[in-house]
Amino acid sequence: MNTSYDVKFWDIRRNQSSRTASFEVRWKVGRRGKSKSFRTKGLAESFLSDMRQAAKRGEAFELETGLPESMIKAKNARTWLQFAQAYVLAKWPHSAAKSREGLTDTMTGVTLALLHDRPGKPDTATLRAVLRNHVFLPEDRRARLDPEQTAAMRWLTAASLPVIELEEAKTVRAVLEAISVNLDGTRAADSTFRRKRAVFHHALGYAVELGELSANPLDRVKWKPAKISGEVDRRVVVNPTQARELLAAVTYVGRTRGAMLAGMFPCMYFAGLRPAEAAGLREKDCHLPESGWGLLTLEETRPESGRQFSDSGETHDVRGLKQRRRKAIRDVPIPPELVKILRAHIERHGGAADGRLFRTATGGVFSTTAYTKVWKEARMYALTPDQVASPLAGRPYDLRHAAVSLWLNSGVPAPDVAERAGHSVDVLLRVYAKCIDGQREIANQRIADALTT
Repeated sequence: MNTSYDVKFWDIRRNQSSRTASFEVRWKVGRRGKSKSFRTKGLAESFLSDMRQAAKRGEAFELETGLPESMIKAKNARTWLQFAQAYVLAKWPHSAAKSREGLTDTMTGVTLALLHDRPGKPDTATLRAVLRNHVFLPEDRRARLDPEQTAAMRWLTAASLPVIELEEAKTVRAVLEAISVNLDGTRAADSTFRRKRAVFHHALGYAVELGELSANPLDRVKWKPAKISGEVDRRVVVNPTQARELLAAVTYVGRTRGAMLAGMFPCMYFAGLRPAEAAGLREKDCHLPESGWGLLTLEETRPESGRQFSDSGETHDVRGLKQRRRKAIRDVPIPPELVKILRAHIERHGGAADGRLFRTATGGVFSTTAYTKVWKEARMYALTPDQVASPLAGRPYDLRHAAVSLWLNSGVPAPDVAERAGHSVDVLLRVYAKCIDGQREIANQRIADALTT
């Protein structure tokens, strides 16, 4: 294969000569000019972005087709397994750790739905492990396969459907059904399904760009899963008295772990922080006056993912705020009670070397497993047996739900609550609709007043 690293790109232009609107991507490999037309500007921009990313990674471009090595590999794929592996590896370099984990998880589920029913099929857990820990990871991060997994890999290779079979609507429907359920067979949340469908749609669009499919088959399939409410279950929301009892109970857990986390959980309740936001909170982000309200200026988060997905090799990457541009900040006013708690925490425990307030004994970030274990034990101390068996504050994240619900029920305007919580107003009202107390009584009174006038 004759290749070159001498690549130049031009801006996308609208094709004026075509009867129907189209957009042309133009580039040059060596001295050979290349072009490709797309029906929409979005498709053209996606293709050009992939090409530029490949050039940025230092990939060689084939002179004949003008495509980079990663696209050639995907284009030459004959089965979905081969194509999906090439697709994931092409997207890997410019994705965040959490996005890589989501991409791998989605493509694992999709791939398991695109298999022939061949004899000798390994159990699903083994197939999933091979895909997640080997197939969909870069070569230097792949786990070594044991004999059972090696046999499973051979079976997967032989059983994978050809990419072209995705032209059939029934094949696409099978995939949609597979990604609409959780591992335990329960229906996945709407947000989970939409995220996985978006990944699948983009992968199919990539196949269209490479000429493997004539058009994106998802655009022709009308299929929706059964609706699962994304609203917060009001049964998980604690009142202020219960919240304070739980926060106090955290300090009783363990020799030091509960005390080290005694400031982190209040940030979720009094400031409505997500756990990853609280984990990334630094002393310089906190304005803690001796009296009155304080202010948290959020900038960094520490989301947790598998080590195999992060560039640093750590389980917690440093990221910006959720669904905001990298350098965006969010100001959250905090009540005097939280100011006092954080001042006491800093005085008693200091911070990590990088300025984080909440750290393990060795200076690391508390894992989700670690702080969830502390929370479960605190519930045993603070709640009655019936409450422990109920959904009430079942997860640390429910403290955030309690905070946002409290703000809304206190009459704080929705735009202000949304800004503090880092939500859009429409998402805020949709998610917390059933946690706003008193709305039914107010509506009933207004209707009664109207009927008597």
